Amino acid sequence: MSGLPGEDNFLCGEERTKDRSEEDRRAGLLLHYHPHTCCWSAVVYNVPHEAKGMVLFAHGSGSGRYSPRNQYIAKVINNAGYATLLMDLLTEKEDETDRYTGEYRFDIELLANRMLEATDWVRGQPSDFEILPVGYFGASTGAGAALIAASQRDDIKAVVSRGGRPDLADKALPSVTAPTVLIVGGNDHEVIKLNQSALARLTCTKQLEIIPGATHLFEEPGALEEVAKIATDWFGSYLK
Repeated sequence: MSGLPGEDNFLCGEERTKDRSEEDRRAGLLLHYHPHTCCWSAVVYNVPHEAKGMVLFAHGSGSGRYSPRNQYIAKVINNAGYATLLMDLLTEKEDETDRYTGEYRFDIELLANRMLEATDWVRGQPSDFEILPVGYFGASTGAGAALIAASQRDDIKAVVSRGGRPDLADKALPSVTAPTVLIVGGNDHEVIKLNQSALARLTCTKQLEIIPGATHLFEEPGALEEVAKIATDWFGSYLK
């Protein structure tokens, strides 16, 4: 696993205020230390009162914890009573390197390990975090990382993929046990094919949802709202 799991690798945002943006101050911020790279990456979390579960988000390449699409979906999921944790899967140094070389964005094993690391941290907390059921929400390449991570744990209760690249997790798909829904835009033709192939390889409870008229980023009116509804309903059914 890349980096070492455990609460010692995380600090509350208040302990490093110079790293906190205005968005971080409005939410909760954790800074995750990766010992192997000696760098920090950020995690933003929101925990509603009496949370019913915890959803960890994995964003796609070129995106981050402040992806407006994932932020919107996280808010809807929060309003349904679930805690959310949005991560930068790469450190600042790795992200800067990736902008020029592209060497990390498709390193799905690395990204999956970061998901596993975050899950271990959630499970290791002395608060109610440790008893909350955990689900994953992955977008684009992040969906591949989420599926690989889910295939390596039997305590992940649900997975949602938005415009995902499950083909990047191809070998892991038969090992995923968490109920999984794949959400794709109706006009995202190549990604539809990838998700149809992935659906056939999944052996868990599964579903493919195609949103008519939507493209890869679900920018069309009402498209992202439909994604949020499907995701919330899926977590409502299985994140228990």
